[in-house]
Amino acid sequence: MMDLYSVGRVCVKTMGREAGSYCVIVGPKTGKYVLITGPKHISGVRRRSCNVRHLEPLKLTVSIPENADDATVEKALEEAGLTEKFRTKVRF
Repeated sequence: MMDLYSVGRVCVKTMGREAGSYCVIVGPKTGKYVLITGPKHISGVRRRSCNVRHLEPLKLTVSIPENADDATVEKALEEAGLTEKFRTKVRF
């Protein structure tokens, strides 16, 4: 299970006010929680802890170090050509 929620995995938030927004997992937390970021100025998802049940993991991954800052994540998204995708929202 944790393989699916590894660092660099691109996910879509399924719950809360950020539902439908893309995010990237930047680090593991305790139990069923992971640390995610949008970054906020791109997808609207701020850096926060998130329950894995509120995430839909995608096949996409970006290569970032664990606990990478938002600038590093943004650079990785640009290199992967995902910045524009992250500006859109997914409709359920």
